Amino acid sequence: MRWMRAAGRGLLVIAVVLAGYVASGARADEGGGGGRGPLTLATAGDLTGYLGPLLAGWNRTRPAERVTLVELPDSADETRAQMATDLRGGDRSRFDVLNIDVNWTSEFAAAGWIRPLPRDRFPLETFLPPVVDTATYDGRLYAVPYVTNAGLLLYRADLLAKEGIAPPRTWDELARIARTVAPKYGLDGYAGQLLPYEGLTVNAAEAVYSAGGTILGDEGTRVTVDSAAAREGIGFLARGVREGWIPERALTYKEEESKQAFQDGRLLFLRNWPYAYVSASAEGSAVAGKVGAVPLPGPDGPGTSVLGGSNLAVNPHVRHPDSAARLIAYLTSERVQRQVLTRGALPPVRAALYEDPDLTRQFPYLPTLRAAVLSAAPRPKSPRYDQVSLVVQAVVHDALTGQETPESAVRRLARELAAISRR
Repeated sequence: MRWMRAAGRGLLVIAVVLAGYVASGARADEGGGGGRGPLTLATAGDLTGYLGPLLAGWNRTRPAERVTLVELPDSADETRAQMATDLRGGDRSRFDVLNIDVNWTSEFAAAGWIRPLPRDRFPLETFLPPVVDTATYDGRLYAVPYVTNAGLLLYRADLLAKEGIAPPRTWDELARIARTVAPKYGLDGYAGQLLPYEGLTVNAAEAVYSAGGTILGDEGTRVTVDSAAAREGIGFLARGVREGWIPERALTYKEEESKQAFQDGRLLFLRNWPYAYVSASAEGSAVAGKVGAVPLPGPDGPGTSVLGGSNLAVNPHVRHPDSAARLIAYLTSERVQRQVLTRGALPPVRAALYEDPDLTRQFPYLPTLRAAVLSAAPRPKSPRYDQVSLVVQAVVHDALTGQETPESAVRRLARELAAISRR
């Protein structure tokens, strides 16, 4: 998950090994007091290097609560596995606070690996509304949103302008342009993240959601995927591979590989997180100055993105609860959130930043991203999300490779998800 690697893609997963959790009424900038001490922040690979300076600012003013950075693997699946293994150790855990993928909140909360948080300690009303839902489970707040994300459709603005074609709003338009225009310029038509890993779960969910379907309901206790909408969404992706405007090589792409293909000038269209827009537009990119971004298309108009990002959560065995919450408050403050965007190219959770004139000039995709986040939907909530995701990846991959029809894939998906919900 590349957004988590840079914050980091996804998908950045940070496990913050801290000491602390805010004492009642404590301010984020106070010094001294009880329940405070040195902190350890564990994170998936921070490729942009933005996090070090943020923590250096904290360490300069709070030497008694110094944060040590520990990096976990780049892969979201590996990061989750390391977090889960550590948290099962109870009070022997190294991780006091964790910055987790938004879709791990339900799983970690149900397992008792993270503690409920008091809503009145954090300015949730200043965040984009959908991100707060990703931090809740069973009606309680278990984390604080740190970064958000939504998928966008990147496209070669120069080539579409040359052809006199507007960016696609529907699946039919996307398929037609990818099939007819891309070959004229020696390009592949469209790619997302279609390797069997978490990225494929995201791409599949977006296709199902865009067609008006769902996968699970009621916190994972009800399977809702067996629908015409799910068959249409998965069928759209499978048809793209069969017809060739989604190249077979795209079945090996994660976030970084797909970004690189677009950045090197080998793709007409790319579904990815906003960091890919920033990278493709940077100096040295083969397509710098030639990139546009629009919402993901759907069957009849703009589709629905999966809501990405990461949340900060606290280990039940946290050693220094006051410091933990103070660090969370620091990382989600508007000043630091601005740096998360400007230094890390990661979408902030603070709503006001999306309307800041200086930021929208520097990051012209922000209005599009804001609209995508506000209309985005979370991945299926489930206390067994890791199992849910593995089933979605395996079944959808079989549909994309032609081993199953979309119809049989959806029926199989419903059966296997039902089996998980009964465990």
